[in-house]
Amino acid sequence: MSIEKTLDKIDKSPLIKNHLHSPIRKDAFELNDNEKIDLIQNHFKEIMHILGLDLTDDSIQNTLRRVAKMYVEEVFSGINPKNKPIITLFENKYQYDEMLIEKDITLYSYCEHHFVPIIGKVHIAYISSGAVIGLSKINRLVQFYAKRPQIQERLTNQIADGLKEALNSKDIAVMIDAAHLCVSSRGIKDTNTTTITTHFSGKFENKIVKNQFIALTK
Repeated sequence: MSIEKTLDKIDKSPLIKNHLHSPIRKDAFELNDNEKIDLIQNHFKEIMHILGLDLTDDSIQNTLRRVAKMYVEEVFSGINPKNKPIITLFENKYQYDEMLIEKDITLYSYCEHHFVPIIGKVHIAYISSGAVIGLSKINRLVQFYAKRPQIQERLTNQIADGLKEALNSKDIAVMIDAAHLCVSSRGIKDTNTTTITTHFSGKFENKIVKNQFIALTK
């Protein structure tokens, strides 16, 4: 499927609402990855030059290329919908109808406001509606949405909506507990603060089920 058709599908998806969209332009994929790396390298060179760094120094002369490749191929690769993981489902032959929890998924994202890391853990649970998901696919879905400039509240809901779409189930719980380096490394410089966001839908809106999930993630 082409990028244009994928974006159209995202726009029309009944599960992914407009307020969950990351601020990505429709023409964001007219350049290929190599072209983006070349351009970012040139622009980052200007930034380093303006800061007063000696770009002939052997310690930083290759930093421009490294940063450009890191942005495109790694930490912001989730911007491109072509990198969304293909989700594998299996029939729930075991008739397992309790919550399944994937706990302590490593989160490493970047703050949309300052482009510094967000580091933490994601806890996810779902109740099968007839299918089960390959466990590694839960992690991959988290990483896909995390690998873009993010707001934690939006990220929480994007992960939840991605799971609802994949599992065809509303019975989803997501909890993120993360430290924001925009708080700890600049500004107020509070190194003890973490931010917790949650999403509960379907059966997880029941207080007993919700509390069970929270207890099991501690």
